[in-house]
Amino acid sequence: MEASSERPADVEPGEFEPSGRFGVPGRPLRRSAFLIGFTGALGVLLAYALFLGLRNAAGILVLVVIALFLAVGLHPAVVRLRRWGVPRGLAVAVVTLTLLALIVAGLLALVPPVVTQSGQFVQQLPGYVEELRRNPTVNDLVIRYDVMERVQAAANADTIGRALGGVLGGAQLIFGTIFRLLTVLVLTIYFLAYFDKLRELGYALAPRSRRERVRLIGDEILTRVGAYMVGALAIAVLAGVTTFVFALAVGLPYPFALAVVVAVTDLIPQIGATLGAVVVTLVGLATDLPVGIACLVFFILYQQVENYLLYPKIMRRAVSVNEVAALLAALLGVALLGVVGALIAIPTVAALQLILREVVLPRQDAR
Repeated sequence: MEASSERPADVEPGEFEPSGRFGVPGRPLRRSAFLIGFTGALGVLLAYALFLGLRNAAGILVLVVIALFLAVGLHPAVVRLRRWGVPRGLAVAVVTLTLLALIVAGLLALVPPVVTQSGQFVQQLPGYVEELRRNPTVNDLVIRYDVMERVQAAANADTIGRALGGVLGGAQLIFGTIFRLLTVLVLTIYFLAYFDKLRELGYALAPRSRRERVRLIGDEILTRVGAYMVGALAIAVLAGVTTFVFALAVGLPYPFALAVVVAVTDLIPQIGATLGAVVVTLVGLATDLPVGIACLVFFILYQQVENYLLYPKIMRRAVSVNEVAALLAALLGVALLGVVGALIAIPTVAALQLILREVVLPRQDAR
């Protein structure tokens, strides 16, 4: 006697299992030339429509990617709170409020000095160029390429206003930035709240025979992405604090603004630390030649410590990535998505490297 394929009425289906309330699927359609052609044409149209949709929604998709990475990075904190007996909703609320408090505190501490010191720096930028002109070689370059006139034009308030599009353009820039920040924050909260369900949904799309292996590899990728984000943030904060202390010690102008520049650029893999060092060194050379030399020596020594001591201990244990692959990924990420692409390049390469080693290469060896 054959067992009944229908589910008992008192048994609820799983979240990702068919309920059976809508009948049994019918037999597949017969493969005719018309059906094959129609299906192919429909596939081309759908692919083109998907391309147009992705192109038009590129800005929103970037925000979604940022929120996903933030959620992956914050999820370990939610897991830790749940291990301490905190309900999931309360754990997400605590992590979110902590993140929001840190953002607000950072803005309150960052915006006033950065605005003040950046404005002073723009006003005194022609003076710094004039100081550099005392060097005959630099003076020759300044005269040859009309650097003085270009700097004065760039530092002119009217030029900056036109660049921002006037008052309306500045307001659009401010409100657009606030909207993007709020969007990322809201999406991060939703992703944190439904993190386990979204992960299980992704694993449910894999065949049952391979689901356990997909789960193990997926969890390892998520762990590496979270570890990379925490490590990158820790290294960037340390670089900013060290630069701030050094700037105060040697008497650099605008120490807080320079520390913020170094911390932000240090988040960019491979080339970010060098960019921040170049900015601070140029300011040091414009201030005083010995100070500029001290800045150059400081950043050379600090980058050796960061590259060979801090980075291996903090990062390479989490995401062991080939140096050449990391550099290429960073350059491609910048070309595709700007700074966001550079930030997600290393964990993306780490994930692809894991899939290549655990899935692709064994399959090729088995052939």
